Amino acid sequence: MKGSNSMDQLDNIHIHFSPGSLTALNIILALILFGIALELRKEDFSALLRNKKSALAALCSHFVILPVITFLLVIIIRPPAAIALGMILVGACPGGNMSNYFTHLAKGNTALSVSITSVSHLLAIAFTPLNFSFYGSRYAPAASLLREIHLSFSEVFQTVALVIIFPLFAGMLLNYYRPEIAARITPFMKKFSLAAFGFFLVAAFVSNAEVFLSTVSFILPIVILHNTLALGSGYIFARLLKLSAANIKTITFETGIQNSGLGLILIFSFFNGMGGMALVAACWGLWHLVSGGLLAGWWGRQFAQGAKRKT
Repeated sequence: MKGSNSMDQLDNIHIHFSPGSLTALNIILALILFGIALELRKEDFSALLRNKKSALAALCSHFVILPVITFLLVIIIRPPAAIALGMILVGACPGGNMSNYFTHLAKGNTALSVSITSVSHLLAIAFTPLNFSFYGSRYAPAASLLREIHLSFSEVFQTVALVIIFPLFAGMLLNYYRPEIAARITPFMKKFSLAAFGFFLVAAFVSNAEVFLSTVSFILPIVILHNTLALGSGYIFARLLKLSAANIKTITFETGIQNSGLGLILIFSFFNGMGGMALVAACWGLWHLVSGGLLAGWWGRQFAQGAKRKT
């Protein structure tokens, strides 16, 4: 797409997404969160208490620093309204559960990562709609769009609460009362939910291939830059606080790996599949797997090489 007029047309693109697809996405996200909650144990929450400084740093990096950096990036590059709202929404979402896997692969603090991911989803009930409404209304083109659809903090709050709180508490309750069942089904739930989300993204791409292919040259560079800044800000913030190497890795992934699935649910629930927003969230959902995997693999190899030199 060439020229500012073509870019502005992104605000008018809509992704083909049926009510049944939205229901499927809600179920998939619920299964992902349910799987996260199945792994929560008392030791995980005690990890937060043992690492108070790192836990507070991770949550601050995620819900304060990342939204600010996202907004500054929007102000600098001045994208069309739909792209800006997509960026702001992704930056306001809680951490994605793949951050736990990447932290483990990178030899970070996995227990802390699992705890922070879970807590961030609970805090997202308030912080996601708050950050989205606050920063979205401060970018003029996006603010007019928010007014046009009459989106309110309370509407987003209710959806986030329903999507997040029930699967999380259901998983935690099952783990508390039937830990043997939780332990048995956890590996299956993790693999199935992630495979289902991957299949969903592929299916969405196939059904909207023309839209994706015609816009990816503009959307993907923005997503890569945004994600790089997210990972980098988490890393730099943790380094400035002089945290341990393991906790620095944890905070880096907790800041840069976002729950883009929740973002897609909000986009299709409130914005009728507005193309620019959906494209940002979908591209982020694919790209952060690449960036997170590469970074985790590099850190993991560094750890292994360091261990060899010590032996």
